[in-house]
Amino acid sequence: MAFVPAPGYQPTYNPTLPYNQPIPGGLSAGMSVYIQGVAKENMKRFQVNFMVGQDPGADIAFHFNPRFDGWDKVVFNTKQGGQWGNEEKKRSMPFSKGTHFELVFMVLDEHYKRPVTTPAYPGSGFGPGYGTPPMSSLPIMQGPPTFNPPVPYTGRLQGGLTARKTIIIKGYVPPHSKSFAINLKVSSSGDLALHINPRLGENAVVRNSFLNGSWGSEERKLSYNPFGAGQFFDLSIRCGLDRFKVYANGQHLFDFSHRFTSFQRVDMVEVQGDVTLSYVQI
Repeated sequence: MAFVPAPGYQPTYNPTLPYNQPIPGGLSAGMSVYIQGVAKENMKRFQVNFMVGQDPGADIAFHFNPRFDGWDKVVFNTKQGGQWGNEEKKRSMPFSKGTHFELVFMVLDEHYKRPVTTPAYPGSGFGPGYGTPPMSSLPIMQGPPTFNPPVPYTGRLQGGLTARKTIIIKGYVPPHSKSFAINLKVSSSGDLALHINPRLGENAVVRNSFLNGSWGSEERKLSYNPFGAGQFFDLSIRCGLDRFKVYANGQHLFDFSHRFTSFQRVDMVEVQGDVTLSYVQI
């Protein structure tokens, strides 16, 4: 079975730069754009543009431009009719050369919001004067995601788990992490239909179930382990009729056959342990 993302979730991994892709259907309020990358050691600046069309001279509804030029800052602007508007500047620089970062743009009715999630950076609004035009730029994610939730994390699956439902969890494994766990749980009984437990000291990703007060048989076989200390991960858990299919960073990781056949009763997602979460969509 091929990877089937959640509705509106269109990831691209390791794209080349410059990167320019259309947003199917155009941009609209409620969408989010998520970017994970590394600020290069020798860089002077980079930019993210939300463009109206793909022509080189197209209008830019939102221009996000971190600059390392002696007085480090982040510049925001728009370009309409070939003319740049007045720059808005943040004198605090959330990016460090040679380090990873995660960046989330949230599109609201009246403005964009742009929290940098690693390192922490307070989001604020920027109203480009365009409203929500048909823009082109980056992959989009629709739905009600949660950004930067604390751990332990508990999220409710409204209506329970259904076949073809995809749960997306993005996060970061701290350098000194020993273990963490992701559970798909039945809140009324405490049963765990799926328990995913990366154990860094064992270089293992243990899968199991906890039913009627007892743990089942562990499953450990993997072709690769995507969870390393100091590394980001992007995990997708898809519920099928007879199994869960789990993908990490766009690659198939493992299948886990249903041991709890009434999976529709699963109504909770838990994340516990030594992990930092940046994005959860359930």
